[in-house]
Amino acid sequence: MPKLPFAHQVLHRYHRLSRGLTLGVRGLVVDAGERVFLVRHSYVSGWHLPGGGVEPGETAQAALIRELAEEGNLIVTGPLQLHGLFFNRLVSNRDHVAVFQVGSFRQDGVKIADMEILEADFFARDRLPQATTPATRRRLAEVFEGVAIGTDW
Repeated sequence: MPKLPFAHQVLHRYHRLSRGLTLGVRGLVVDAGERVFLVRHSYVSGWHLPGGGVEPGETAQAALIRELAEEGNLIVTGPLQLHGLFFNRLVSNRDHVAVFQVGSFRQDGVKIADMEILEADFFARDRLPQATTPATRRRLAEVFEGVAIGTDW
């Protein structure tokens, strides 16, 4: 599995530790066939909902729109709906993740693997990759199975 250059990894870790509060966004994107879009990153294991960090001066919604385009060639064509805000204590004691449901989108071509995203695809909910992360599975259960919305990522 290709890895990001060492300098990029160091900067990524420094960036996470140097901020007072970090906010990430993830998008729950479901196609007409009720398949969920997931990505596999080069720098962390497992399959995840697409998303990333909110940059200074950027809204959470703008960050997600940018990340969906970068990670999946997904273009949001309608409003985003906030699903929940989750405390990600596994990353740090200051990290939070906002999850949005993406109601309307189009995909401008299949995502080609790059230095950050090794794989990206739509999956039937009953055929998720084995390495789908627990947090991703929890969010899917909340949305599709009526499980109570948690507070932790």
